[in-house]
Amino acid sequence: MPKSAEQKTRILTLFDILRTETDAAHPMTEERLRAALASRGVIAERKTVLDDLHALENYGLPIENRRGRGGGYYLDGQLFELAELKLLVDAVQCSKFISEKKSRALIGKLCTLTSRHEAMGLTRQVYVSGRVKTENTAALYAVDAIHSAIAAKTQISFRYNEWTIDKTLRPRRGGALYTVSPYLLTWEDGNYYLVAYEDEKDALKHFRVDKMTNVTQTENRRGGEERFARLDPAGYAKETFGMYGGEETLVTLLCDRSLVGVILDRFGEGVTLIPVGEEQFRVSVRVQVSPVFLAWVIEYGGRMRVTAPDEVCARVRELAESALK
Repeated sequence: MPKSAEQKTRILTLFDILRTETDAAHPMTEERLRAALASRGVIAERKTVLDDLHALENYGLPIENRRGRGGGYYLDGQLFELAELKLLVDAVQCSKFISEKKSRALIGKLCTLTSRHEAMGLTRQVYVSGRVKTENTAALYAVDAIHSAIAAKTQISFRYNEWTIDKTLRPRRGGALYTVSPYLLTWEDGNYYLVAYEDEKDALKHFRVDKMTNVTQTENRRGGEERFARLDPAGYAKETFGMYGGEETLVTLLCDRSLVGVILDRFGEGVTLIPVGEEQFRVSVRVQVSPVFLAWVIEYGGRMRVTAPDEVCARVRELAESALK
């Protein structure tokens, strides 16, 4: 091997050893670095390794040299902090949208972004088996196609599926293709939802991405621009419960003060809470009145009541009476 090529191989191998084998808790002396190089078929003298370390430092890599007993060289400051990687691993694990197989593959890739010592800490907290996960392994690629269509402002076509009693997905509409204009992807209860405009019904509709198959970007320009321009994407999830659409209504709630956190978690800290006596407060929020919203109110067993408008009060009563029957 020419000397220049050998030098490039050596310094790249040294960098890989620092990246995968060292961190602040696991430094390596120059002697151990030479041994690690030798185990990979690269023989280097002490001065050569020190020169290479200096070259990597000059390049800008945060290489530290801890003096004294138990010291040595290590790469300080990986691309991600360990706490950040744990957060990403938790997000992948908890996502029902990502299949078990894909979850393990993604976590494996995240583990390569830190030293093997810290990666062991990540893999120890992986508990993917037994969690509710989608079986649609193509869901991630569907998201990519949807993002491309949103960026290009074009429509997409796809088949939309529903679960059968034998736990298989069956296409709706007899397998006919849906064609919609995609506008945004939103995350709700561990699932991805597409918010899109459907020309046939002149309405914004929701579709769970893991139930979409054969997602294809078309060349047709999307419609519904004016309709979507009136939508507030930031407030959309606050108004929509369980991604079940309904008529948007200003609803007034009378709540026990123990539910302040529930209201703020759901609608944000921008809502106005009006004290009512010593035990309650009143709040007015704009929501899409769906069965899921009505059930959410009933869930709090009288600690939350709808006081206006009258038609929503009537729907809460009807739902409660129906449940009793």
